[in-house]
This record gives sequence, C-alpha cells and structure tokens, in this order.
Amino acid sequence: MDIIYQLNAEQISELHALYQNEWWTKGRTLEETQNCVSGSQICVALVDLNGRLNGFARVLTDFTFKALIFDVIVAPDQRKTGLGNELIRLIKEHQKLRAVKCFELYCLPELEPFYINQGFTTDVGNIKLMRFVNV
Repeated sequence: MDIIYQLNAEQISELHALYQNEWWTKGRTLEETQNCVSGSQICVALVDLNGRLNGFARVLTDFTFKALIFDVIVAPDQRKTGLGNELIRLIKEHQKLRAVKCFELYCLPELEPFYINQGFTTDVGNIKLMRFVNV
C-alpha cells in the first residue's frame, strides 16, 4: 500500500465512485468532489500497487488550533483491514499538522468506538453543532 497526498484525475473519479456508496456523500457531483479535494489543505490517500484508491481522508485546518477531519472513507472490499486506522494515524502525524492542538470530526454513533480507539472523545464541553444551509 502506498501513501499519497495528491490525487490524480483517475483517483478523484475513484473517490467520487466511493462517495456514491455512502449516505453522507451520495449525490455529490464529480465537480463537487474535485472542488472539495482541491479546497482541502491536507489530503491523505492509500492506494494499492496499481494506484487504485483504497482509502481517503481530508483536512481543513488553521495549522495551529484546529484541524477538522472530513470524508474518512475506505473502499468496501478493504474495510476491516486497518486502513481507517492508518488514515487517522497519518493525519495525526502529518508534518504540517504536528502543532495543531485539536483534531475534530463528525461521526455517527456507531462509529464512536472506532474513533475513541484513535484517541478521540465525545467530551467537548457544551459545544453544539450548528448549521446554516445555503440553498
């Protein structure tokens, strides 16, 4: 497995195909996928020896206080092989993110044990998630 930090056009198409299998990314257009990848400060991908995308995650950050992790995704045939753990490790140990005080992410309740094993906690004080939908 190789680690890459920049996806080529074919890998972005593979990522887009992976997105179509998940409720939280289903319906994204290829252009939106291209834009979210290019608009992220850090991207981490795991590819096989043929360059096929097996896992991906991206980060938005100020490089000091917060790094928000998005779109942690592993190809269905590669799940339960440790690739999710590897993606999180690579983000937390990324040279440009070493000084960041807090890594944050959104997750469904059934994924909490996975992220708790990675050192994340649900104890964030009285913080509430708020959203404005720009239609």
